[in-house]
Amino acid sequence: MQSATVEMWFDPRCPWAWITSRWLLEVEKVRPVRIRFRVMSLSVLNEGRENLPERYKEGLAKGWGPVRVAIAAEQKYGNEVLRDLYTALGTRAHLQKRELDNDTLVEVLAGLGLDPALAEAADSTEYDEALRASHDAGMAPVGLDVGTPVIHAPGPDGATIAFFGPVVTPAPKGEAAGRLWDGVLLVAGTPGFYEIKRTRDVRPSFE
Repeated sequence: MQSATVEMWFDPRCPWAWITSRWLLEVEKVRPVRIRFRVMSLSVLNEGRENLPERYKEGLAKGWGPVRVAIAAEQKYGNEVLRDLYTALGTRAHLQKRELDNDTLVEVLAGLGLDPALAEAADSTEYDEALRASHDAGMAPVGLDVGTPVIHAPGPDGATIAFFGPVVTPAPKGEAAGRLWDGVLLVAGTPGFYEIKRTRDVRPSFE
């Protein structure tokens, strides 16, 4: 059976998106899907929003660098580079608890055999137009009152199903990942369906 392309928009600093991405890679093993990673930016999403905690604003200021570098790498090497690049960035940010600063970005790029000079994009606006275009492509179908992860998947009638989430922790493995995928597609593909939610009472778990 031919695999269906499922797109996920991520910001590498978001722990919930990271967990969802690891779940999707599990889904690949048990369902006929191929995950294509795309870049969005929480820094772009929150531009002009003043009523945010100072600590969150500080994180948004730091968030420009990694997404700019991701876009620069995609421009130079093609979209497929984002799969390994996101894994490398997320491993350092969420598992190793490291800042995605210049030294880390250079380390990640060099470790993947990519041009370390792309780290210079972190402090440049050169790729911001492409970054915003990627961000907008992901967010337009779901609106601006959500963040990341955003997923676009083909529906049974050929139309795209776009939705925020799922927010889950830890990432389900094996057939449990597949069952969650089946359920998410079922509810997200229901006409008029918008939301199912409960209060999060645990922190992200990266098991």
